[in-house]
Amino acid sequence: MNKVVNDFSITVGTVNGSGSSTANNTILRTIFKMGVPVSGKNLFPSNIQGLPTWYTIRVNKDGFTAHHERRDIVVAMNPASFSRDLESVAPGGAFYYADDIKLPLNRDDITAYPMPIKSIIRADANIPANFRDLVGNMVYVGVLAQMLSLDMEIIHSALQFHFKGKQKPIDMNFNAVKAGAEWAKNNLEKKDPFYVERMSKTQGLIMADGNTAAALGSIFGGVQFAAWYPITPATSLAEALNEYLPQLRKREDGKNTYAVVQTEDELAALGMAVGAGWAGLRSMTSTSGPGLSLMTEFAGLAYYAETPVVIWDIQRIGPSTGLPTRTSQGDLTFTYFIGHGDSQSIILLPGDVYECFEFGWKSFDIAERIQTPVFVLSDLDIGMNQWMSAPFQYPDTPMDRGKVLFEKDLEDLKGNWGRYLDKDGDGIAYRTLPGNRHPLSAYLTRGTGHDQYAKYSEEPKMYAENMNRLKKKQETAKRYVPAPILHKRKGAAAGIISYGSTEAAVFEAQHLLEKQRGVKTDFLRIRALPFTQEVETFLKSYDQIFVVEMNRDGQMDQILKIEYPQYATKLKSVAFVDGLPASAKWILEGILDKYEDGGKKAAIHKRKPTDGKKSAPAKKKAPAKKAVKSKTPAKTKK
Repeated sequence: MNKVVNDFSITVGTVNGSGSSTANNTILRTIFKMGVPVSGKNLFPSNIQGLPTWYTIRVNKDGFTAHHERRDIVVAMNPASFSRDLESVAPGGAFYYADDIKLPLNRDDITAYPMPIKSIIRADANIPANFRDLVGNMVYVGVLAQMLSLDMEIIHSALQFHFKGKQKPIDMNFNAVKAGAEWAKNNLEKKDPFYVERMSKTQGLIMADGNTAAALGSIFGGVQFAAWYPITPATSLAEALNEYLPQLRKREDGKNTYAVVQTEDELAALGMAVGAGWAGLRSMTSTSGPGLSLMTEFAGLAYYAETPVVIWDIQRIGPSTGLPTRTSQGDLTFTYFIGHGDSQSIILLPGDVYECFEFGWKSFDIAERIQTPVFVLSDLDIGMNQWMSAPFQYPDTPMDRGKVLFEKDLEDLKGNWGRYLDKDGDGIAYRTLPGNRHPLSAYLTRGTGHDQYAKYSEEPKMYAENMNRLKKKQETAKRYVPAPILHKRKGAAAGIISYGSTEAAVFEAQHLLEKQRGVKTDFLRIRALPFTQEVETFLKSYDQIFVVEMNRDGQMDQILKIEYPQYATKLKSVAFVDGLPASAKWILEGILDKYEDGGKKAAIHKRKPTDGKKSAPAKKKAPAKKAVKSKTPAKTKK
């Protein structure tokens, strides 16, 4: 039996609300601290407790951490999902299960390991009866530690981190781990090939979820007001604000320099945030698709009244309630054109945990510079799952408050200003803030028609001029939004465009595409709308460009074709959504299904078996033009 080292997945099937989170995160952090690249993804139901839930840890020595369909090791703790879990184990895999689940094992191509979870827990007199079900999950941690060669000292350290040094729960849980490991050592014979061995590939990295990173970035960006209403998967962002603001944003006299308000609904949340933004505070809210729908009216007001505010949308599956605990990228077109009438949004698209932190503070700068709502579209996969990341860095630039006039400015201008008067040709007018004591500072903010001096107006010419000025802001915004990141490969024959959390899966798909088919691709990850010049440069450079995204209709593909109709025939949508994070498998299959190589498609596309009849040959097409090398250098993070 050949050893499989640091290249497999572990899936734990339990019951929602059973306390398995501590056990699963302990395994994840232990492998990470052993220096091995790893990721953890939680698949949980939308009810409070009682239904099946799965947690998958992907261990990969090469650093591929995207969702992976193959299940090498499965731990079955839930009778309701036992048969499904057993069936899901890949041939040659390992199946650990609680031995009180009396269901048939009908697989002879895997290794099965029964675990007497309950008897091991009952044997420990130090564990109170009301904690046994919760602590019982730590027994399988110990069994896996013994069978996979996990470091027990690091497991203890992971528990210390989780319980923040509280000795009683640390000891109780670690005793269960040791009991499980000791039982496995004495009773189980290793028959599967999977092992974890120390590496040094996680040195200098941290593990974090995107919602916590977004909250910290917002705090470091100077957030002063946040209003929110609970909604999965955005709730933990506001909860992280409530956790870290008291630690980081108190004056020397003990008073807070912020306010966080839980409102009665999402409409009220954005209404309050817009009001705070108008008053000069760095203001934000967080929500998901259904909440964003309710916020539409106030988003339109903020756009037309030119009020800065930041809205985090942690995307989930829709329409309507949809699948509240599944991930997608389905809010893009809705957000880009949110509101009635003519409007166009600035959208930031973080691709990893680090960018959730970075865009947390940058979004405020952009909102105040452009005087408009800024939407940050993350998703459940980034927001609620644990990812490896570079450590967060304090913003290296001063806050950009934009065009704000204070008393001295107004005195120098001698009244020569208007709230909606564009003096610089960039579409952005100057504003004053409440509390400015100069007699010329006052104006009336309007969501109705107005002239350059904020006076009510229904004049057609004035309305048209105002709307054209707002449109000009989109061009100005291109100077401030994050540019795309370009990943080039020598000899690339085609291009891939994606955004957000699909990046990890795209990297792996590129690797498989080259390894299995010899096809090299360049990859552009878009990080913001409106599009910057780098996007058009990329579109010019290839005859085929695959737009990868997690939604049904290919929303980024649609927007690209609207903005750049001259390149529409080059774009091929690789869009798919089933609620699970993007995987290299479906990206690879999607690209191969649409890839054209001078009539040689059959040579690179592994066709599915048919009824025995030969497939008709692909129609021959003109040879592909030689790709133009992009002059845009790859962007790097700070």
